[in-house]
Amino acid sequence: MALRCKRPPHLPSLSFRIARVFTKHSAFTSSSVATFYTGIVGEEPILVRDFIHSALYDPNHGYFAKRSGSVGVLDKSIKFSSFEGRTDYVKYLDNLYKVHDISWFTPVELFKPWYAHGIAEAIMRSADLSIPLKIYEIGGGSGTCAKCIMDYLMLNAPAKVYRNMSYISVEISPSLAEKQLETVGEVRSHATKFKVECRDAADRTGWGNVESQPCWVIMLEVLDNLPHDLIFSENQTSPWKEVWLEKQQGSVSELYKPLSDSLITSCVEIIDHTTSGSTKGSIAKSIWAKVIPKPRKAWLPTGCLQLLDALHWALPKMSLIASDFSYLPDVKVPGERAPLVSTKKEGISTDYDSYLDAKGDADIFFPTDFLLLEQIDHYCSGWRNQPVDDNKAKPVKKRRSIILNTSSFMEEFGLPSKTRTKDGYNPLLHDFNNTKFYLSVPTHNK
Repeated sequence: MALRCKRPPHLPSLSFRIARVFTKHSAFTSSSVATFYTGIVGEEPILVRDFIHSALYDPNHGYFAKRSGSVGVLDKSIKFSSFEGRTDYVKYLDNLYKVHDISWFTPVELFKPWYAHGIAEAIMRSADLSIPLKIYEIGGGSGTCAKCIMDYLMLNAPAKVYRNMSYISVEISPSLAEKQLETVGEVRSHATKFKVECRDAADRTGWGNVESQPCWVIMLEVLDNLPHDLIFSENQTSPWKEVWLEKQQGSVSELYKPLSDSLITSCVEIIDHTTSGSTKGSIAKSIWAKVIPKPRKAWLPTGCLQLLDALHWALPKMSLIASDFSYLPDVKVPGERAPLVSTKKEGISTDYDSYLDAKGDADIFFPTDFLLLEQIDHYCSGWRNQPVDDNKAKPVKKRRSIILNTSSFMEEFGLPSKTRTKDGYNPLLHDFNNTKFYLSVPTHNK
């Protein structure tokens, strides 16, 4: 699964614009219809998550199958101290995109090795170094993160930690898997500690036996491309319905069914629990719904739920570091937590009004609701929020978690001085206001 900085800052940047509040949209009708590559939807209706998975990952027409070679790799690290300030940096970045003629550079690539070094330092400060260090990376991209983390551990960790460590990349793209082996293999001693498993991390069967030892899992800009489901309601008080897609006379339309899918119902349950605490808000919402009833849609991170469920099952003692977009500005697709559907041709980005416009040449990526991510993490760890009797102790969570802005994470664990220009401008700290880190570790409570 490719990692990427969705747009360079000068295009303009996702980070420099404030997300617009969604208003009433014409797509909020009983059925949205769009003409596109209809081979994704066959004779039987499919869930929206299956459509998104096919549009992104199908080996024949999926976006990543066509664009796997467009993830940028820099020949050398950027020397930020050579720039006078932001103007010089943006000009340099603009030239990079023209020279390489690619769709994106990942943050870990733009700021190598410092971005990955910050992650490595966070692991070193928290890991039990008395046992062999084991790291899994989901969607390792070009392998830059893995190589830079192993470089850092080789130079800064006790010798036995590096000597006994193992690093496993779980990568769904065969071409990226090969690239990772090539990148990490540039350092001979890394190669014996690194391997790639080319498979879907969300599929439990690929994990084999349960890993009983503590380990670390890294996911950088993975959550945004995981399949999501869509639910629909006729108004603010009507029950939610699942959105399915069916083919009708060469087009595809939305079909609404009562909730029955287990992933969707679990997501709705988690969301309902996180929002049930506000009694005043619920009353106000109910009154407003009667005054101005309107249809609504919401996107559910069912792919995230499925992935975390598989990870917690296979790696019950894992510690997790995830980074992703916390919001996306100028989203045209309707609904809560809606994705940005965008394509880039001849250096020009185009955003679409509907997710159904994705024809294998468009990226579909979602903002991450980090508070919801935290609840899903706790849910999948085996802890459930349930009413507690007065005579019983409150259930103890199995995870300790924290959400940090990217700038806060890098100031705590990284070396921000290495990405600062002459006038003090720092793209690592200043250009990623719409990204966050999520850190989660198991507790020792029984």
